[in-house]
Amino acid sequence: MTADTPDIPATPVHSEELLREVASLPSLPGVYRYFDAQDQLLYVGKAISLKKRVSSYFQKNHGGTRTGHMVSKIVRMETTVVRSEAEALLLENNLIKTQNPKYNILFRDDKSYPYLKMTGVPATPQATASPLAANFARVSYYRGGVEKKHRYFGPYPSAWAVKEAILLMQKVFRLRTCEDPVFSNRSRPCLLYQIKRCSAPCVGHISAADYAQDVANAEKFLRGDAQEVMRHLEARMMAHSDKLEFEQAAELRNQVAALSNVLHQQAMDNVEDRDVDILAVKVQGGRACVNLAMVRGGRHLGDRPYFPVHVEDAVGLSDEAAMDADNNPDAEGGTQTPTNTKARIDSVEVQVLQAFLAQHYIEVPMPPTLVVSEPVSKSLLKALSEQVGFKVSAIHQPREQRRAWLDMAQTNAGLQLARLLAEEGSQQARTRALAEALDLTLDNLDTLRVECFDISHTAGESTQASCVVFHHHKMQNAEYRRFNIEGITPGDDYAAMRQVLTRRYSKVAEALREAKHAGQAPAGTGRLPDLVLVDGGKGQVSMAREVFEQLGLDLSLIVGVEKGEGRKVGLEELVFADGRDKVYLGSDSAALMLVAQIRDEAHRFAITGMRAQRAKVRVGGGKLEEIPGVGPKRRAKLLQRFGGVRGVALASVADIATVDGISKELAEEIYRALH
Repeated sequence: MTADTPDIPATPVHSEELLREVASLPSLPGVYRYFDAQDQLLYVGKAISLKKRVSSYFQKNHGGTRTGHMVSKIVRMETTVVRSEAEALLLENNLIKTQNPKYNILFRDDKSYPYLKMTGVPATPQATASPLAANFARVSYYRGGVEKKHRYFGPYPSAWAVKEAILLMQKVFRLRTCEDPVFSNRSRPCLLYQIKRCSAPCVGHISAADYAQDVANAEKFLRGDAQEVMRHLEARMMAHSDKLEFEQAAELRNQVAALSNVLHQQAMDNVEDRDVDILAVKVQGGRACVNLAMVRGGRHLGDRPYFPVHVEDAVGLSDEAAMDADNNPDAEGGTQTPTNTKARIDSVEVQVLQAFLAQHYIEVPMPPTLVVSEPVSKSLLKALSEQVGFKVSAIHQPREQRRAWLDMAQTNAGLQLARLLAEEGSQQARTRALAEALDLTLDNLDTLRVECFDISHTAGESTQASCVVFHHHKMQNAEYRRFNIEGITPGDDYAAMRQVLTRRYSKVAEALREAKHAGQAPAGTGRLPDLVLVDGGKGQVSMAREVFEQLGLDLSLIVGVEKGEGRKVGLEELVFADGRDKVYLGSDSAALMLVAQIRDEAHRFAITGMRAQRAKVRVGGGKLEEIPGVGPKRRAKLLQRFGGVRGVALASVADIATVDGISKELAEEIYRALH
């Protein structure tokens, strides 16, 4: 035992049962998982030989290294035998992605990728004229699971990139973007037709066959066949000109000009590379960034940064594992000489990049070509190829256009990582300033936990309370909570605050009493935050004080954020429940900036919840079957006429009144109910 690592014994003590299980492992490829005493997953690893690889963890003293910390916590393990190293790699990263082990590099996707969606029947120039909206394809922004009945292009790195592509479809090919109910109920062209962003198929200004030809050209363009589309349009233009059909030729001339302008603006175009992902890695200050740039259909669509967690723990663990394997000829992949140790240990950048590749493409479509800033192992590429069903190649030292793409991605990775480090440093400074301003005694600023409450409603309707959490120097979205407030006088914010605080802290108070009676320290849900912020002045603070007095909780935790003169930002004052005088921190105070950030987030979260609840109540209370005078027959006619409740809601009173059996008075009633 050393002074630096007093909590780790020189030789970790493991149960006989665990050691027997390690000794009985087969010399086959597989995946192993380590668990601690609380049955939490510590680490997921793969091995060509489970027996050799797992035994290496328990056959030497790892001391105070990260591996030593991890091994000292192992009380149980699970293993899965697979058929090959590639299969082991895929299973390993599926488990990492879904189970969030503490000592693995982990990439967490905040949201799915957006697509450009093209609805309607597949584009065919032979399409027959029909009033159905399904016969005229619509382009739209889409995020979610794909359906076979529609066509999807992407994925795109951002919503902005999709919207740019949709605008391009409007400018060049004049495809419609309106929803089907709107399309089916148009009697004259909309503004988009006037500004030459739509060909107005809704009112018959273009035939189904010509519109289908535009759709086909748009799809070819999105797949990267821009030059072929250009040649086809020019040929059609000349054919119309030869027939003296100058109006049609002029339309095609304008379309060619628009497409030519787009291609001129797309300086990043490279027709040889249709679908490519460019990945650059930057590591600094214990954090890492993988910047993913995407080329689809030969067009550079933009990029998106990813920031993995557990980088330091995972890298230390992987480095030592590589050294073990290199210096131990009996270990997996070992050699007879230790001279290759440095070569055997992948750099931090390589480990981060390979973790990203293995985890990211589990659920995201993968292109056949990757341009990467670090070398990628052949076994990983083989596994990825098996997963997607085609050969995947990775180019480490590209040339020409690919070199330019990679340089741009590396620059963006550095900028994004610098921004993250600056934000984290700034947030830690704000946390420290708040603790000092309120005289909070904390051994570790990372543990400071703030919970903030806000009430939101519209004239008493759909009252909701929000609770947001600030912890580890950032907002913890996963811990946010909303409370539906019921049984109070509409608009009574004080009663709403009483209810939400009682519901939130009554169980906490009970857990604290039980822990005190048992002589134990409270844990989990029994732990109070270090600060309870309420959005309001003396009135709300007094209400919070009453609740805490009834529950027997510490009043010094409660702080109200009272708006200043004229409700101007930066003039807020802090109001205390324990009798302390008001405090004005100053408009340039870092502590006030943090308080305002937390307060504003609570307000945003409450408003979005209230609006969603209000919309749900209004739509639920305004369903067609609940409107007096609308029986099954009239309801069926309305749904058939407008294509669904949403279509009815989009229709005007005059449009609703055109339905057989619906009078003007009833149409007005339906309109009011749905709005």
